[in-house]
Amino acid sequence: MHQIRIHGRGGQGVVSAAEMLSVAAFIEGKYSQAFPSFGSERMGAPVVAFCRIDDKEIRSREPVAQPDVVIIQDPTLLRSTDVFAGLDLSGFVLINSGRTLEQLDLITLQQKLPAGHAHTVPATELALEYVGRPIPNAALMGAFAATTGIVRIEAVLSAIRQKFPGEIGEKNCSAAKEAFNATGASAPLVATA
Repeated sequence: MHQIRIHGRGGQGVVSAAEMLSVAAFIEGKYSQAFPSFGSERMGAPVVAFCRIDDKEIRSREPVAQPDVVIIQDPTLLRSTDVFAGLDLSGFVLINSGRTLEQLDLITLQQKLPAGHAHTVPATELALEYVGRPIPNAALMGAFAATTGIVRIEAVLSAIRQKFPGEIGEKNCSAAKEAFNATGASAPLVATA
């Protein structure tokens, strides 16, 4: 089973990202679930969402304490929350930032994980360029597909289009494809479990 934990702030599409990853997995014939965990429910407050993907029925319903993948939609959370708690040492990390892991002072994390398992992605910049709004979830989903190989980019794009039909969906798909292409050039795909 693949367990994904997404950290961000209210208004960044954290819950939608988990839902769309779950739909992408379902499109590929896998079992999946997605659910959020809220603190104070206001714009800008920390939000965590969870997604599980498996080839068999998922019975677990508790929050993801030992993720295989951690996606951080807001890099300010790196210093205020233990976003890496429980991360499997063979896991993956995606951080929404135009800065490198070295610039974020995460070289130790990068050294602990296998090569190609930790990436920064300028997802907010891509969202502003393609969608016109600073909501990084679609771009990070594209990077997720490139980095992990758990779901294919075609399934991610289909899930985005289901969530956001029409022009806004196509703009989000463009951001996801750009992140997929940029991340995929430096991230080897791994076999799915």
